[in-house]
Parts: sequence; structure tokens; C-alpha cells
Amino acid sequence: MTRVSEAHVEIAGEVVGSIGVGLLALVGVGSNDTESDARYVAQKVIGLRIFPDGAGAMNRSLSEVGGAVLAISQFTLFGDVRKGRRPSFSAAGEPGMGRQLYDHFVEELRRNGTTVATGQFGAMMEVVSSNAGPVTILIDSQRTF
Repeated sequence: MTRVSEAHVEIAGEVVGSIGVGLLALVGVGSNDTESDARYVAQKVIGLRIFPDGAGAMNRSLSEVGGAVLAISQFTLFGDVRKGRRPSFSAAGEPGMGRQLYDHFVEELRRNGTTVATGQFGAMMEVVSSNAGPVTILIDSQRTF
């Protein structure tokens, strides 16, 4: 997840989702993930205090700054490059399950009052962002790092 001053996603040259201040969330679903994992990550995204306060310290949450989320599905986050030169995606969730949990993540954000823009699950997308900071945070529901 990256803090942005603005971001948008295009498919075939057409903007399909855009936000101003907020977070660009690249969302990967693993083969062992569940709805509980999607909920956990959504709650972290909403509550993290990574936006600057008046003194410039990271002390404010997404809702406190009136920010939005651009959520992009990205199975390539599970690319394993430890062997050879071609990534293995065997740890990524299968597409049907991936779409269900990605949608659950987006709905959880919206249910909590967050404005969310999205790309299109499984589509080739051009993602454009102006990173603020830059500040990029990894959130792993399995807590492996």
C-alpha cells in the first residue's frame, strides 16, 4: 500500500478509477487466504496512522485526512523468484477465490465508510500514481514478515 497525492487506473486508454489523496492498495490473494484475512487487511488499511499531522509526523489515518483507496488486484505479488528466472505463482489464489476475496476487501472498506475506486479484476491495467513521501507499507494477514 502506497500513500498517494493522486492515482488512477486505465484500461485500454480509458480511466476506470481515480482518487485524490489516499492509498494505492495493490491487493494479492494467496491460496490460503480467507474472508477473515481480507477483513483484517481492510481494517489495517483504514486504521493505519501514516498521514502527516500538522507537525509532519505520521499521526493521521485515512479517514482523518478524508482520503480514498484505489484498490488494484495483483496476483503477481505472489511471484516467487527464488528459483530460476521465471516467477512461480503457485502460492497465488485461484482466480475465482481471488476475485471473491478481493471483492470482500473492497466491500469491507466501503462498509466502513471509505471511498474506494477500483480497476477491473483480471484485466491488463495501467496504474498511474503520484506517491506521497514516498511511504509504502506491506500488510500481510499471515504475518510472515
